[in-house]
Amino acid sequence: MAPPTESAPLVPRPAATVVLLRPGPDGPEALLLQRSASAVFLGGAYVFPGGALEPADADPRVARRVLGLDDAAASARLKLQRGGLAYWIAAVRECFEEAGILIAAEADGTPLAPERAAALMRYRHHPFVELLEAENLFVPADRLAYYGHWVTSPGRSRRFDARFFLAVAPAGQGGAHDATEIAHQAWMRPREAVERGDRGELELVYATRHTLVDLARFDTPDEAFRDAQARTDIEENRACWATGKDGPKLFRRGDAPYFEIHWSDPGETGQTTYDMAPDVPKRLDRLVTRIIASNPGIMTGPGTNTYLVGTEALAVIDPGPAIDSHVAAILAAGAGRIRRILCTHTHIDHSPAAAALKAATGAEVIGRPAPEDGRQDRGFAPDRVFAHGDRLTIGGATLRALHTPGHASNHLCYMLEETRMLFTGDHVMQGSTVVINPPDGDMRVYLASLERLFAEDIAIIAPGHGYLIGAPHKEVRRLITHRLARERKVAAAIGRLGNPNTDELLPVVYDDVPAGRHHVAARSLAAHLEKLVADGVVRSEAGRYALAR
Repeated sequence: MAPPTESAPLVPRPAATVVLLRPGPDGPEALLLQRSASAVFLGGAYVFPGGALEPADADPRVARRVLGLDDAAASARLKLQRGGLAYWIAAVRECFEEAGILIAAEADGTPLAPERAAALMRYRHHPFVELLEAENLFVPADRLAYYGHWVTSPGRSRRFDARFFLAVAPAGQGGAHDATEIAHQAWMRPREAVERGDRGELELVYATRHTLVDLARFDTPDEAFRDAQARTDIEENRACWATGKDGPKLFRRGDAPYFEIHWSDPGETGQTTYDMAPDVPKRLDRLVTRIIASNPGIMTGPGTNTYLVGTEALAVIDPGPAIDSHVAAILAAGAGRIRRILCTHTHIDHSPAAAALKAATGAEVIGRPAPEDGRQDRGFAPDRVFAHGDRLTIGGATLRALHTPGHASNHLCYMLEETRMLFTGDHVMQGSTVVINPPDGDMRVYLASLERLFAEDIAIIAPGHGYLIGAPHKEVRRLITHRLARERKVAAAIGRLGNPNTDELLPVVYDDVPAGRHHVAARSLAAHLEKLVADGVVRSEAGRYALAR
């Protein structure tokens, strides 16, 4: 597989795939089909049955023979405007044509008997509607659970936008491949297939392997099917290319740069960069450019992100530390257009450069004054103090302030209303959780501020450190879940240890954090303890803690 060329990447064709499971002596078995070596797409690879949608899959005559699902409900499930039902139909059709397994029901909804299914193999190369009408059969939509969404990466000879469905194989149907596109078939335990793939005994593409790894955790096909039925938010997995100092690279959903690449390269040209180089401007979209300060570290990741927002006039969000090279890079990128300087908060890696930028440009400084806590930039002097809901319009961009205390009492986020990009400073960071450092940091307040983000229609998060963050509400929920899990761990440790102090709690509560970072974790531990005491869960006396009960 190669990165896309300068020409526009192929538009992926809609497709449907069926992951079939059956009971086996040692657990569930999945049906894998080996594509013929001469196949244009994925030749020699082992895949699940499936293929591209055909116009006939949207035939109203077939749609009338789908049980338990109409197009409106199917489209809503797939997050489409229309045409969703055709995916369920294509999944059943492709499974029949490629694998010789017919997922069908009689007119009364009863499953197809294996003997009757065997007698219908003569229809495999006939139009699907002909089989359904001639034999008075129906497609049982409730036997296919929507399971996954995979889009072939740019650079392949063919691309598919495939919806994966999970089904328990009809009893008594073992399947028989078509001997044309498919050279071999096998029922294998998911774990066995993964292990054989890792040994090079069979070729598994990423989506197939990823699916098999997920299926290996189930003890029965029915358990896997129920899990798939319960999924409410199926994520699109759309691998993407980017370039950088190590050449072109392919990134997948779990990789840190994934969402930023898609946001900054919507045409999938592969020409955007994955590098996070200090003092080098990166255009994120038509309104936003990012410059990273050269202050990498445990607390700052690659460095502090400074954002230039607007077109003919610019607002700078989080000018960062007062490093000469960083200030020079901001001024060069601003090219005389900087009119406003906004700070999310006054920690020393976010606001100190505001003074130098103001001196060089005369720009108005906006933010909230530094609190009394000594670890703040006490020299920060805003010309205008923003409150929750205040707006600023500049250079074709509208920024709305959200007061989000917790990490810092004066913390603001800024919503870019034209694109719904949320600049979060240290409220949400990419790749890690932020330190909540009392007395100015407050865990209770921080969690409440995170909860308030659910009321915002956020498209993407631009954090104070790291790459752009996608699936914003899911990320916020992950942070809340993580913090509450840590809180429960603190309470459980107090219960086990009896009456510990913080030094005794720290290595127990943060046993999943390298010991070299425990001095940082100690700050968040103090914040958790303060919250537990305030919630009445824990009581404190003479520096020791006990459960309140």
